[in-house]
Amino acid sequence: MDEGRTILRAATPEAWVEHAAAHWRELLIDHANCEKKAASTALSLLFAYADDAPLCAALSRLAREELRHFEQVQRLMATLGVAHARQKPGRHAAALSATARTAEPGRKLDRLLIGALIEARSAERFRLLIPRLPPPVADLYAALERSEARHFELYLELASHADPAQESACRLAEIAAREAELATLPDDTFRFHSGPPADRPA
Repeated sequence: MDEGRTILRAATPEAWVEHAAAHWRELLIDHANCEKKAASTALSLLFAYADDAPLCAALSRLAREELRHFEQVQRLMATLGVAHARQKPGRHAAALSATARTAEPGRKLDRLLIGALIEARSAERFRLLIPRLPPPVADLYAALERSEARHFELYLELASHADPAQESACRLAEIAAREAELATLPDDTFRFHSGPPADRPA
């Protein structure tokens, strides 16, 4: 098991995987939104820490890649006849953001660690879904899984440079524990990063 998988404190439940494979059209709609949010997150960090030149250079490239992924998902949706639909946000990103400290420099470290965990969860779910999805979707997800693993590593590298107090391991453990709860506890809203569906058939 590589480092990208081990920062996750819990595996995605089989109930989520089964539901996602059966509802891949709905999943694609949220996936497109996730790619936009990933680009937005990178840009938000770039603006917040404009004095950190290496971070800005790395996140500028990352934002462009996330937008290319969004375009790939959009093209696939059009090919497969999946129409865009507005969806209310899931709980995952907002709940993780709430774990970030409000004062610097701790906030910067926490936001980067949250980014690493989200990317690691994405990569894990791509891997689980690839064998169960129609070929056009599986092929795209196979390519994106490799990118998400790189993105995870980038966020961890940036976090290591934003950790003068040497507290990243402790903070990662704390935030990863919360992420594991969100990914495994029953969830009323099905999303790419949600927990297993509550009271709904898989």
